[in-house]
Amino acid sequence: MSDRLHRVWAYIRHCLTAWNTTGEGIHSPYLFALVSLILRDRNAYYCFADIERRRELLKACDDEIEAVDYGSGGSPEGKHVRRRISAIAKTHLERPAVGQMLFRILCFMGEQEKRPLEILELGTSLGVTTAYLASANSRNRVMTMEGSGEILRIAQGVWRALKLENIEWIEGPIDDTLFIHAREPLDVAYVDANHTYAATKRYVEYLLPRMAERGVIVIDDIHYSAQMEQAWKELLTAPRVTTGIDVYDAGLLFVDPHYLKRHYRVRL
Repeated sequence: MSDRLHRVWAYIRHCLTAWNTTGEGIHSPYLFALVSLILRDRNAYYCFADIERRRELLKACDDEIEAVDYGSGGSPEGKHVRRRISAIAKTHLERPAVGQMLFRILCFMGEQEKRPLEILELGTSLGVTTAYLASANSRNRVMTMEGSGEILRIAQGVWRALKLENIEWIEGPIDDTLFIHAREPLDVAYVDANHTYAATKRYVEYLLPRMAERGVIVIDDIHYSAQMEQAWKELLTAPRVTTGIDVYDAGLLFVDPHYLKRHYRVRL
């Protein structure tokens, strides 16, 4: 089955089985509140319009850059390709609902923890999702890693325009930079890099022991392909993972030892 057909089938299956959408069957009060009040929140927060305006400008920009692809479309050494910024924005940026979900999760966690959060993003792309991560609280510390310097420079322009000053960026192949620069303990890690089974397993297994007790790892595109879905299923059984939430576009892995070993499906 092609990856495209796989995603169509996975979406249909998700819609038919996502019965935890409004919190049904979720016994943890913390996770119940997260799902019923946070993930399903439809309010437009103060920063959303400004971030989405930057997305639209990127989608309309026909300037070409030379990007380096280390992901599933590239190679371990990196593949140099010339691409229009508009094409990258249309095909590689996560949809608004996911960035806004991450923003709400960070606001919720910050309120619960009563302290600045440590956040790591693997795969900056053009910096739109990074902007959502950084906008939740200017006291949070966001570190983002991107393999392509030209793409990273476009992202930096997005952050300057939005006046975001709590972002630290690391340029270089994530297979090098992650194992050198990752801080610990981390509260949130967002994995949106090499969409392959091996890389996803490698990144998440490295991050799991470095997460704070109530930390969460968010994996993008868990139904992108059969191999990404297989990586997600295996990571759900990892010893430190207690609860997983599948929102189709992404998967959330929680490491809090107080949770029961459960897997939930939720429609955004």
